[in-house]
Amino acid sequence: MKDFGGKLAVITGGGTGMGRALARQLVAEGCDVATCDVLDDNLAETRALCEQEAPQGRVITTHHCDVSDEAEVERFRDAVVSDHGTDHIDLLFNNAGVGGGASIVEGDREDWERTFNICWYGVYYNTRAFMPLLVASQDAHLINTSSVNGFWATLGPQSSHTAYSAAKFAVKGFSEALITDLANNAPHVKVSVVMPGHIGTSIAINSGRILNGRQADELSDDDIVATRKRWASLGMVNEDTTDEQIRVLVGEMGRRFRDDAPTTAEQAASIILDGVREERWRILVGNDAHRLDELVREDPEGAYTPEFMVRLRETGEWGLG
Repeated sequence: MKDFGGKLAVITGGGTGMGRALARQLVAEGCDVATCDVLDDNLAETRALCEQEAPQGRVITTHHCDVSDEAEVERFRDAVVSDHGTDHIDLLFNNAGVGGGASIVEGDREDWERTFNICWYGVYYNTRAFMPLLVASQDAHLINTSSVNGFWATLGPQSSHTAYSAAKFAVKGFSEALITDLANNAPHVKVSVVMPGHIGTSIAINSGRILNGRQADELSDDDIVATRKRWASLGMVNEDTTDEQIRVLVGEMGRRFRDDAPTTAEQAASIILDGVREERWRILVGNDAHRLDELVREDPEGAYTPEFMVRLRETGEWGLG
């Protein structure tokens, strides 16, 4: 698929970040877009931006959908079919995700499972729902967003990251299995798995809103206790750090994650779309993703040791964890 003009793309998690950037770049190339999110204010902004930038005659629709709920996903699919008057789609970007559910030992089970369900079942449910519409296209492509945490299940030896990593490993394995499945049963449908490194998105800001309905300055006492414990283990706070200082730090870290990233959401979207054009099944996004991939392959047994983290930081490509 070298040209996106006249195609119909479905994008989950289109309210901010890579989802919004994908929507904007696709409509600018003459593609119709249907996108969903659970944060309606962000979604409305995405739609307004796309409508300003889209060539005349292009159709942009936005839909409220919790991708972890199969019934909502099926309603989203039905709305896309109705609103676009179509019997097929050409591109499906399973992009929606949140960060959370750090520890299965000490973390909150509800947050853990909510994170896993959005990041994994969101991909699975949408693939199930839209697969017949992809098959009905003459030339279709399925793009699933995993992460570097789909091949390296941590942010460092002192940072538990189990729900997100488990989900992203599932997305990567599912996508790789689909290479053979689609080649045998729907060879005109291609698949790619996207593995971004640190991309400048609002995932750190939005995750709290999605998981517990709270902004950084609205953290509960339990949130503060959990954050204090984790950050103390990393040497980021001490016993003199106040609860209010922790709230400020949480907000500041979310903004820094978005604004100080080595790769912008717009750059990431361009890399992803280039990978689709080239029909690459494996799309690493960012120099940090490429370097981490190399290091893990060189020393898989040592990938979760403090020494590995030292080597990773020495590359100058890793600023998190």
